[in-house]
Amino acid sequence: MPEALRAHFASRAGEHSGVLGVFLCQASRLPELITELIKIKPKEPLPLSLIIDTGLGGVPKAISIVESRSEILSLRMVEMPAPSDVDEVWLERVSEFVPEDVIRVVEPRRGVGWLDGVRKVIEHGSWPKIRCGGKAGENFPSVDEVADFLAVVSGSTGASFKATNSLHRAVRHTEESSGFTHHGFLNLIVASARCLSGGDVRAALESTDGAALAAEAKGMSEPAAKAVRGLFASYAAASFDEPVADLGELGLL
Repeated sequence: MPEALRAHFASRAGEHSGVLGVFLCQASRLPELITELIKIKPKEPLPLSLIIDTGLGGVPKAISIVESRSEILSLRMVEMPAPSDVDEVWLERVSEFVPEDVIRVVEPRRGVGWLDGVRKVIEHGSWPKIRCGGKAGENFPSVDEVADFLAVVSGSTGASFKATNSLHRAVRHTEESSGFTHHGFLNLIVASARCLSGGDVRAALESTDGAALAAEAKGMSEPAAKAVRGLFASYAAASFDEPVADLGELGLL
């Protein structure tokens, strides 16, 4: 925790702080986070995304703890995995537990009928989250699965989504150490743009041509870019330096 906070505050004070989002912390580690922040005494409350790893029943207590520490924490987002069957009652409880001014992010589990779960999440005013990788091959969705997910979200008026895991590089690539092919966050940006404009989404997701993807991203009009930011609203990466370095090399900063 001390190391993560040091890195976050260093990035927030750095040249590229404009691309840094919220600090992610599991609900089970809130006491640890608060203890360290009391030592640091930040000038402004830390913008926080709370990852619920204690079950839906633990949400009210976790939020109460955060709100009681408003001098050091500012709750912006609450994220949680959905049960295997994303039912209406569960989603209604999520809406009841999380304050209206806090973004709710729910991750439906990929599998048979998972896109119906994505639709239900959107209908209940939450952002669906797509997991783009992990420690096993089955954690990596196929190009078709990502394209289908984008089609559902972009087809819902005003909907936004978050992506997570294994998105530390801008462009689609295969890691030598694991042999896994990783999706790129720049691929997702361009694919989101094409989703909104009727372009070839799958080709954007499959591309390994960083220069071409960067040129397409640079060529967006301001209204188009704003629409993409509204759709692909957030993503999580374990590293800050790698995404920034890739963006710099591609001339996108």
